Amino acid sequence: MKIALKEAKKAWIKQEVPVGAVLVKDDKIIAQAHNCSISYNDPTAHAEVLVLRRGAKKLNNYRLNGTSLYVTLEPCPLCVGAMIHARVERLIFGAYDPKGGAAGSLIDLTDGKKFNHKIKVTGGILEEECKSLIQAFFSNKR
Repeated sequence: MKIALKEAKKAWIKQEVPVGAVLVKDDKIIAQAHNCSISYNDPTAHAEVLVLRRGAKKLNNYRLNGTSLYVTLEPCPLCVGAMIHARVERLIFGAYDPKGGAAGSLIDLTDGKKFNHKIKVTGGILEEECKSLIQAFFSNKR
């Protein structure tokens, strides 16, 4: 999660919403990314989607079985959907997102009842640090 936080800080420097993600397989980092929607002019360039794309390319497989995705903010429906299709095994996130989180806060798309793949979820890892970063970013915007 500390590496994901470093990625989130890179996003902040670019004036992107500070979210960072890291994809791990067999205790090795496969890929890391941060939000780039504004700089890429791409509404799907969320940290999670970018890290999945990079991981799939590195592993030469769109299925990412046995991987864990660490992200600083609870993922939105777009990102959880991508994780389901990629068959990510575990999701570990920092801050909860009651307004847009799709891993239990607003809705839960990870439980396997709605889709054919269940993702194991752990939330609240380094929660205060992740939450403070997002809050400070938006406070500075206002």
